[in-house]
Amino acid sequence: MLQVGAALLWLPQAALLAYALGIVTDDGAMRQVIWIAAAIFGIGISRAALDAAGSRLAFKAARQTLSSMRERAIAALGRRSPFDSDRPASGFAASVIAEQAEAVVPYLARFQPVRLRVTAVPLVILGVVFWYSWAAALVLMLAAPLIPIFMALIGWRAKAASEAQLAELGGMNGFLLDRLRGLATIRAFDAVDLTAHRLRDNAEALRRRTMAVLRIAFLSSAVLELFSALGVAMVAVYVGFHLLGQLDFGAWGVKLSLAQGFFILLLAPAFFEPLRDLSAVWHDRAAGEAAMKALETLSQGSALMVGAGMKIGPENPYPRPSRLRFAPHLRMRVREPALHDPHPEVRAKRASKDEDHGDALELSNLRFRHAGNGDWLLDGFSLSVAPGEHIALFGPSGCGKSSLLSLIAGLVAAEHGRIVIGDVPLTDETAADLRGRMAWVGQKPHIFAGSAEANVTLGRGGRDKARVDAALSLAALGDIESVQGGAMLGEDGIGLSGGEALRLALARAAFNTDAGIILADEPTAHLDSRTAARITKSLLALAEGKILIVATHDRALAARMDRVIMFDAENIKRTAR
Repeated sequence: MLQVGAALLWLPQAALLAYALGIVTDDGAMRQVIWIAAAIFGIGISRAALDAAGSRLAFKAARQTLSSMRERAIAALGRRSPFDSDRPASGFAASVIAEQAEAVVPYLARFQPVRLRVTAVPLVILGVVFWYSWAAALVLMLAAPLIPIFMALIGWRAKAASEAQLAELGGMNGFLLDRLRGLATIRAFDAVDLTAHRLRDNAEALRRRTMAVLRIAFLSSAVLELFSALGVAMVAVYVGFHLLGQLDFGAWGVKLSLAQGFFILLLAPAFFEPLRDLSAVWHDRAAGEAAMKALETLSQGSALMVGAGMKIGPENPYPRPSRLRFAPHLRMRVREPALHDPHPEVRAKRASKDEDHGDALELSNLRFRHAGNGDWLLDGFSLSVAPGEHIALFGPSGCGKSSLLSLIAGLVAAEHGRIVIGDVPLTDETAADLRGRMAWVGQKPHIFAGSAEANVTLGRGGRDKARVDAALSLAALGDIESVQGGAMLGEDGIGLSGGEALRLALARAAFNTDAGIILADEPTAHLDSRTAARITKSLLALAEGKILIVATHDRALAARMDRVIMFDAENIKRTAR
């Protein structure tokens, strides 16, 4: 609105200019012209101040809106289960959130204010021109509609081209990130040249998409400039011939004065100025709407985790799972208990139970299968785990061990059954608090670029060095030079061996002192016997007095557990030890 007001201040400026011209041609006093010039200068300063204030407010609001959209998109990604195969590729998501999303700011800060000016300023100017000459107003009315019609036709194509260009950019980023992650495999199979050719083809496709968008942007500018120039020229021709007496109509039965004609000529370019500004930011509209659509797509992604906003009813306590992709590792986001109030049911059970007794775990009649698979992976599975009990899930790959761990953590949902932890059922309302009392140890934990302390805390509990040192010592990492002091670790564990990375995952679990349940998925897989023995020793030390459930193929690790649950491809049976 401030920018609209600034644009409308041109009306009194143009009126004063025309009035000054009338005074000069009528041999008026120059002192009057000086005062008029001062007034025009003052109005100009006001216009600049209003326009600057409006631009500042629009930019600030656009940044706030973009931040809110980014937060919603990141929160939606964080709520989705790590086992959801429909999750967008990390390269595409990063491209949308960090790079493509910036197109939202010009769209909101420039295009939206210009669109408001287009709807208000030309109508006011048209009314003023109509007051003096219906013929000049008719010329403007005939020229103006042609511009939005052609702009709309071009805009449909521009939006489609921008969406295709953004999709191509996101796909290229995802392709590049995927190939960088698999660079060692690419070299091993001598596929470097093939990968380089495919990357070159992707870059060429992106170039073509980008040039298509630029061609449309230049075309829209050319169309608007053509019709606005024709409109101004037609008004100038009419006013000129009217003042010469060749066209004696169109001024309500009287002849326009020189000042009135000059006033109309000054307003004619201002009538088309908002439309010209619209052409300049038309590309921002196409790119901004495409970016907003991409962000909304990320924000509306389905969530598979229990407690991630899903509806759970009494007849179907867990919603039907979507198509799943089971990975060999999982990174679990642990919430800091001090930053939120636990669910009342969790808080009541925590206050009433004996602290030394711990939580029990009860699985009742669980039924689970992968989406699109008619065979049940778990069918009527029940299991009771006593406080502090250590259990091994033993069996071949694909028999449901990792699925059972994910069900306990609420990362996937069973089609039927009930999970109770410490007398608290795992539901949408209690899942976040119950997950905060669990720790996950995977066989391939992700190590972030940064210090060992940052990788252990993951933002939990502040900078408690004593707790970090205790966790590292429990994981037998206290004497490892690469994690001492301020030593920095590389992305994905560069600087650590496979066994050391696993022990760092154990340190993460040890840092979470609220964890009463530890879930470990193949913690000794692909390790030599000596390293596996050290991991086993650290894991058992960490799990002392806590429930430990391990999915494993390692007979040596299984033999150290209190009980072994045998899985096979045909059925599931429990063997107590």
